[in-house]
Amino acid sequence: MQRLVYIDTDECIGCESCVELCPEVFDFNPEEEKAEVIMPEGGPEECIEDAMDACPVECIHWEE
Repeated sequence: MQRLVYIDTDECIGCESCVELCPEVFDFNPEEEKAEVIMPEGGPEECIEDAMDACPVECIHWEE
């Protein structure tokens, strides 16, 4: 079963660390000043896990 990745945008502070680490999955929305998932079905899991670990507010999650 495939896991989906999502960002809790209420918690996101717009630091862009996820975008820097995994640009194929995450992007920055300048209007909202927050990160967003552009590939919810995911990409390289290692890349996503690195972004999760780097997030200072831990707002990136897996949805199964």
